[in-house]
Amino acid sequence: MQYLAKVQKKAFLGGAELALLAVRTSETTWERVPTERIIETTHLLTHQEGNLVLVELDGLNQITAIEDATTWILTVIDGYLSYGLTPAALEEEIERAERWRQSLTLKSQEVDRRALETAARRDEIQELERNLKQEREELERRWDDLKQFEVEKPSQPPEDG
Repeated sequence: MQYLAKVQKKAFLGGAELALLAVRTSETTWERVPTERIIETTHLLTHQEGNLVLVELDGLNQITAIEDATTWILTVIDGYLSYGLTPAALEEEIERAERWRQSLTLKSQEVDRRALETAARRDEIQELERNLKQEREELERRWDDLKQFEVEKPSQPPEDG
């Protein structure tokens, strides 16, 4: 794992104590080490007390690599802090995105509601069309029956009285 550490004490033969400050948890995230953790190294360090270094530890917490953290810190500054990306600014962006998401959700629900209303109205209209068609067919059938009745009915002369 990779850690950001501070050179605490330099030892007589070039080794040092390193205070682990933060640990890399993924490609883009780091977390502060919750309690002070000191590791010792016998590696010859050219870094002075107080310098920040990046330290690689293996599974047995043995140091596998140490490098100056200056370049990494400047990259962080260039990539994030020079654009005003502070925790407060990021929190504001998160809140703004959440409000936007909620707004889109409400709009989507409104569109869905309107689509359901439209479908219900379409179904009503189709039902009315079916009913009208049936009524028309019934009226045409009755009309045809009435015409047929008039044709079949013998003509009766008017009664003289």
